Amino acid sequence: MPAEWEPQAAVWLSWPHNRATWPGKFRPVPRAFATIVAHISRFETAQVNIARPLQARARALVLAAGADPANVRFHDHPTDDAWCRDHGPIFVRNDRTGEVAATHWGYNAWGRKYPRFRKDAAIPARVARTLGLRRFRGPMVLEGGSIDVNGRGLLLTTESCLLNPNRNPRLDRGRIEANLRDWLGVRDILWLGEGIAGDDTDGHVDDFARFFSADGILVSVAAGPRDPNARVLAANRERLRGFRTPGGRRFRIVELPMPQPLSHAGHPLPASYANFLVINGAVLMPAFRQPRRDAVAAEVLAGCFPGREIIPIDCLDLVWGLGTIHCLTQQQPS
Repeated sequence: MPAEWEPQAAVWLSWPHNRATWPGKFRPVPRAFATIVAHISRFETAQVNIARPLQARARALVLAAGADPANVRFHDHPTDDAWCRDHGPIFVRNDRTGEVAATHWGYNAWGRKYPRFRKDAAIPARVARTLGLRRFRGPMVLEGGSIDVNGRGLLLTTESCLLNPNRNPRLDRGRIEANLRDWLGVRDILWLGEGIAGDDTDGHVDDFARFFSADGILVSVAAGPRDPNARVLAANRERLRGFRTPGGRRFRIVELPMPQPLSHAGHPLPASYANFLVINGAVLMPAFRQPRRDAVAAEVLAGCFPGREIIPIDCLDLVWGLGTIHCLTQQQPS
C-alpha cells in the first residue's frame, strides 16, 4: 500500500445523501462536500460514487463550487452513506510491475452500529470493475480510516478498533497482523491505544496520528487539560515516542494541535486537524471556524509537507456527521 503522499491517479468519494447521518444539519452538507470535490479537481481526478438520480444536482453543486469539470467523474454506484475511506477499496501497487489493484475487505458499518451498509460493502467491487483493476478479497473486516502507512513497510493502527470483537471476533492480534502483512505489503505494525472522543468508529487512527514521511509521524495534542481527549492523546504520544524505525532510530514526532472541543447535544464531536487528505500538490485540511487554531494547524502541516499548498476547508457542518475530509475520501495511486 503506497503512502498517501505518493503520486495519485485520482481520489474516490461517495456523495452524501443519508440525512440520518447529519440529523437536523444535512442542508449545508452537499455544498461543503462539493467544495472538497472542487479542490481535488484542481490537482487530479475526483471520482464520485453516486446513484444516477442524484447526479444532476450534484453536478450543479460541484460546478458552482468551482470544480474543473474535466476532472470530475460521476459513477452510478449507489451507496448507503458517504464514508468512502472506510467502505471504498484500499488500493495497492506492485513494486515490480507498477500494477495497481484494489483490495476488498469486509465492511460492517463499524461493528454494525448502523443497519444499512449492503450498498457500501459492494463499492470496492464496483470501483474495481469500473477501473478494470484486479480485486483481492481481504480475509477480515477492515476500514481504511483504521490504518495509516508510510509506504515503506510500516503501518499505524489502534487496539481499540482492530482488536474490537465487533469486527473480527475470531481473530487474535497475531492473525490480524499477518493479514495486514499479507494483503497490504507491510512488515511492522505500530499499535496505538484508544481513539478520540466522539468517534463512532471505535478509534480510527486517522483522527489523531498520521505518517508525513517514512520516519515522521504527526500526532494530535489536546487543546488543554480539560479537553476530553487529553488523557488518550498523551498516552498515544508516549507510545509513539517509544517506537523505533526499522533502522533503530526514533521517529520524528511533530505535534499537531486539536481544535477547541466541539459537541452536539452534549456529545463530543471528533473534530481533528489530523483528518487531512494529501493529494498531488496539496493538502486539504479540515478547519472549524477557529481562526487562530486553524492557522496554527495549517502552519504545522506546511512544515511537514513542503512544496504542497495547504488548503483549509470549512468542516464545521461536516463533522456533525462524525467525520471530515479524510473519512470522506480514498486515494487511488498512480
